[in-house]
Amino acid sequence: MTNSLWAEDLLARIDEKYRQVAPRSADKIPYTTVDGRFDDWSSHDKIGWWTNGFWGGLLWLLHDLTGEEIYRSIAVSIEEKLDENLMMADWMDHDSGFKWLLTSGAHYRLDKNDASRNRLLLAASDLAGRFNLSAGLIRAWNDPGDGTRAGLAIIDCMMNLPLLYKASELTADPRFRQIAMCHADHAMSAFVREDGSVNHIVTFDPESGAVTGSLGGQGMQEGSCWTRGESWALYGFSLSYRHTKKQAYLDTACRVADYVLAHIPASGLLPVDYDQDPALDWEDDCAGAITASGLLELAGLCEGNKATAYYDAALRLLKALADKRLSLDPEVDYLLSHCSAAYGEKTHNYPIVYADYFFVEALMKVAGKSILLW
Repeated sequence: MTNSLWAEDLLARIDEKYRQVAPRSADKIPYTTVDGRFDDWSSHDKIGWWTNGFWGGLLWLLHDLTGEEIYRSIAVSIEEKLDENLMMADWMDHDSGFKWLLTSGAHYRLDKNDASRNRLLLAASDLAGRFNLSAGLIRAWNDPGDGTRAGLAIIDCMMNLPLLYKASELTADPRFRQIAMCHADHAMSAFVREDGSVNHIVTFDPESGAVTGSLGGQGMQEGSCWTRGESWALYGFSLSYRHTKKQAYLDTACRVADYVLAHIPASGLLPVDYDQDPALDWEDDCAGAITASGLLELAGLCEGNKATAYYDAALRLLKALADKRLSLDPEVDYLLSHCSAAYGEKTHNYPIVYADYFFVEALMKVAGKSILLW
C-alpha cells in the first residue's frame, strides 16, 4: 500500500469514528478527555484557553475532507462562542493564531464569511499590538498590570505569525507582515541555538529591548530541548518562509529539522524533552504530530535529499503514532493517547486535543488532500 493510500484509509476510519464523536460533543470545546469523553472549556472562566481553536480546526479539516455538514455546523458554533474571548482583554495573548486561524480563518477560507473575516482581523490587530518595538519581539503572556511579564517571549509565537501574514493579505496592508517578520528575524537569534535546538522562553528588557536570558519553561530545564517547542520552531519558520520567501527562515527551519532528525528515538515516539532521561516513559504525542506535519510542510519547500529525508522522518513519526498510540474506538473521543503539556507537570501520557488536530492535518498532507489553515 502506498503512503497516500495508507493515509486515505486511516482518514476514512477517523471520519467514521468522528461521525459518532462529533454529535455527542456538539456543545463542547474540549481540551482533554475524562474517562474517554471530551471535557468542556467553553465556560466563561475557560473560554480564553489557548487550545480552544483546535477542535474547531479539526472539524473544518474533516468537513473539507468529507463535506459532512455536522462538522461544519459544530465548527461554526465554536467560532461564535469564541466571540466572548475577543472581548476579554486579559485572555487575548500571543496564541490568537491558534484560536482564530483555525476557526474564523478556516471559515473565511471555505465560505468567505464576512463575520469570520472581521474576527480574524480583530484578533490579528490585537496580536500586532503585543509587539515590543525595542526588542523586535511579540510579548507572550499577560500579567495583572504590573509589568512582571512584559519582557517574556516564547517560541510558540512562531506558529501564530501566520495570523499576521493573513491579515496583510486580506487588507493589502504590509504592517502586519512587517511585525511578523521582525519577530521572526529576532527569534532566529534569540531562540535558536547553534546546534538547532531551541529555547522555550526568552527574557528581555521591555524598555531597552536587550535579551537578558532564557528559561526552561515547559521543558526539562534551562538549556534543554523541549520537544513541542522544537516542533513549533520547525513548523513556524517553515510557514514564515512560505509566506515571505525569506531564505533565512528556510535555512533556520532546516537547521531545527536536522536537530530533530538526529534525536528521534528508535521507537518513533517523542519524549517530552529531547534531553530527558531515556528511562522515563513520559511521551508527547502532540510534539510527534506537530513535528510530522511541520516536516511535511518543510519537505514541500525543499528539494532533493533534504526533502526526502524530511518526508521520510514525518512518515516514521506518523506511523509510530498510528501503530502504537491511536484509538479508533468510537466510544473513546480522543485519537492520540500519550500527550504531556509540560515536563514539570504531575500528569503525563494523556490525550490533548491539538495532538489530534495535527495528526489529521499531517495525514491529509500525505493523502494529497491538504487544506493549509496557517
